[in-house]
Amino acid sequence: MNLFEAILLGTIQGLTEFLPVSSSGHLVLFQHLFGIRQPELFFDICLHAGTLLATLLVFFQEIRSILITVAGIPVLGRRAGGIRPLFDTNQDFRMLVLIVAGSVPTGILGLLFHEVADSLFSSLPLVGLMLIATGTLLWVTRRLDTSGRPVSAMGLKDALLVGLVQGLAIIPGISRSGSTISVALLLNIDRETAGRYSFLLSLPAIAAATVMGIESGLIEKSGASVAALIGGTLAAALIGYLALKMLLRIIKHGRLYMFSPYCWAIGVLALIISRV
Repeated sequence: MNLFEAILLGTIQGLTEFLPVSSSGHLVLFQHLFGIRQPELFFDICLHAGTLLATLLVFFQEIRSILITVAGIPVLGRRAGGIRPLFDTNQDFRMLVLIVAGSVPTGILGLLFHEVADSLFSSLPLVGLMLIATGTLLWVTRRLDTSGRPVSAMGLKDALLVGLVQGLAIIPGISRSGSTISVALLLNIDRETAGRYSFLLSLPAIAAATVMGIESGLIEKSGASVAALIGGTLAAALIGYLALKMLLRIIKHGRLYMFSPYCWAIGVLALIISRV
């Protein structure tokens, strides 16, 4: 993999990680087109680290507010009369609890199936089918009511269901952002809350995957140069930042379904290429 290919893949990652079209599915497809037959898992992890940085930048104020709340839980809890009243009255604490709850099913699925990730990333037909499924899920959201529940009305059941869907996004071709936001909308959560929760929920999952990848020694298996790793990561961070800002506006206007035809087209293309 040369530097140009790495930057191109980083750009694709930055766009597709946030736009609901499956970053992992596109990486499998383009690695296949570039003739990279062995999955570059460590390179993929570096690209996800780039998009993690983009998420941190976009949601800096929300993350900062949550961290301040974490530091003040003992005092805030006493003032509110306990953890339950604090959960009911403090939106930052409520979001924190919902993120932790949603991360549980994601983490369980990740631990159970991370060992088969290698084989999943080599299956182009699987990518095609899952992209078609993603497009269909996005299409279902087109007629949903414009109103919905704010974060103050979200419960643990909502968080667990969205977290479960996020865990299933380990399968390349299933868009993490597209599936989690769509399910949140189907649970009658308002658009802006669905978008914010989806991306804040992604932070522990992406961070954990990055750490697990490094600890597993994937860097020793990577065929990418240091320049390619850095170039791809920076491209993913920059393009990801711009893509995330754009997607949040699209979600606000209820146009998530506009990505369905693209997912269907790329899914069919992947199925065709897999037979060539």
